[in-house]
Parts: sequence; C-alpha cells; structure tokens
Amino acid sequence: MTKTIKVALAGAGAFGIKHLDGIKNIDGVEVISLISRDLEKTREVATKYGIGHVTTELADSLALPDLDAVILCTPTQMHAEQTIACLKAGKHVQVEIPLADSLAGAQEVVALQRQTGLVAMCGHTRRFNPSHQYVHKEIAAGEFNIQQMDVQTYFFRRTNTNALGQARSWTDHLLWHHAAHTVDLFAYQCGSPIVQANAIQGPIHPLLGIAMDMSIQLKAANGAICTLSLSFNNDGPLGTFFRYIGDTATYIARYDDLFTGKEEKIDVSKVDVSMNGIELQDREFFAAIKEGREPNSSVAGVLACYEVLHKLEQQLAA
Repeated sequence: MTKTIKVALAGAGAFGIKHLDGIKNIDGVEVISLISRDLEKTREVATKYGIGHVTTELADSLALPDLDAVILCTPTQMHAEQTIACLKAGKHVQVEIPLADSLAGAQEVVALQRQTGLVAMCGHTRRFNPSHQYVHKEIAAGEFNIQQMDVQTYFFRRTNTNALGQARSWTDHLLWHHAAHTVDLFAYQCGSPIVQANAIQGPIHPLLGIAMDMSIQLKAANGAICTLSLSFNNDGPLGTFFRYIGDTATYIARYDDLFTGKEEKIDVSKVDVSMNGIELQDREFFAAIKEGREPNSSVAGVLACYEVLHKLEQQLAA
C-alpha cells in the first residue's frame, strides 16, 4: 500500500489524544473521522486536529467509503465487540489494551482476524517504549537475562476518572487492563511462556464493584519470575514502574525513560525514531498495513496474555 492510510479514531479522551499527537508525526497517514460519545467535545478535538468527520457512532465511520483503518480508544468493555465490527467491515484495526475483558472475547477476535487476514493489533505499549526496547535488544544480543521483574502499577482512582482526572462512563480494572501490560511484557521480554501464575486481591469497592488492590506472581518456563503489585489506592506517584533484575545488570524503566539500578539515567534516544511509545506503537500498526505483514503485538501474538488473565480471574473467583 503506497497511498495515504485513512484512519478513524474512536475515543477522544486522554488516550485518544495521545494517539492523535503521535499520528501527527507519521507520514502517509490521515485521521479522517473522530468518534466519541460527547458530540460537542468531540467537535472541539476534531477542530484542533483538523479532522473533518465527527460522529458518536462507530458504524457511521465504518461506512465511510475511503476508510482503511480504525484505532479504538474506547471503554474496555467495548473492545472485543468493536474490534469485531471493524474486521467485519473490512477495516484494519488497532485496539487499545486490553484486547477484551474475557478470554472468550479475545479468542473470537483472533479467530476473525485469521479469517479476514486484516491487520489487527492490540496496544501493548510497553513493547514499544524505548526503555523496554533497550532491554529487549540487550536480551536479544545475549548480553542480559532476566532473573526477576519487580513491577508496581499505582494509581489513586477511587472514582471513575481518566488519566486527566475527567469523569469516565465506565469502570477501569486492575486485572483485565493494568495487569495485562505486565503479563504480556514479562513473557515477551523473557522470550518464554508463563507456566505459573498466582493472584490475591484486596476488598471489593462497595460502589465501583472491583478490587482496588491486587498482587500477582508469575513464572516463565525459563525460570524467570515476576512480582506485580497493583493499586487504585496509592496516594503518590502514578503509573507503572519496572525493575529488571538480571544476570549482568539492573534496569529501572519508567515509561519511555530508563535508569540503572543505581538511578543513573541511560540514554535511549537512539533506540528508535521517536521517544514516544504511543507514536512508535502507531508507526508499527501503519507499517504492518503498508507492508502486508503481522505487526508486533498482533491480536494473535498477545492472546497468551489473556489466557493467563483468565486463569487468574478463575483463581480469584474461587
């Protein structure tokens, strides 16, 4: 494909805007439609980014004759259903993490992608952050092997709000959203499948109906282990922080930044063409479309993560 890729973006909230900012830096791509539930706010965002078509319905965008692809930044509970709708409409699709909020939903998406042959990718951003790419390249070169990953995913989110502190219409989830990042990244970085997984959780919030604190242990087939702590109760720095403890070094990754175990900053500016993990994720999506290939973090490539999440959910329910 050599022509400009025409894209619709669904979800004009905090993460949708991150994608719009990243796409501005990518040649050969044009966002032609913006979908979100609040039409007035959506028009404001569309005007800022020069997007001509605005709607509250995904189906309206899928009906556009020149549309090639869709990026979904919508509530978790809609991901599988909307991804399937895009594939059935013949559109390439990138859905933000998580792929689904159930294993059955994830499996249905993967089955349809295989049937259509379209590019379908899930936004497992950690695979693309320069910090984690640096570590991945060290592992691929045989210069570093993970012994343990220690991960903290902390937010202060006792109400339905997004990363900008704005009200949300849906409830976030520690297991099916935030744990998905680490479960996938651990297996990806180790190059080894997860063979053991355990989880415990704290009390269920009386209004939100979810656990606000969770602890997960993972073990890969190659012997590496991972400890993941998650909380929506943390009154402090927000986000996810990774400590890679290896046989030759220790690395601390904070989004796109990387440090040694002694907090010495590592220059990762030459790892890829950008220091923005979301932009790099989008670049991979569009490159896969143009080159007719499977992308890194394809829906099939991340399915194993959701198999682990399903097992953990069953364990917690028991």
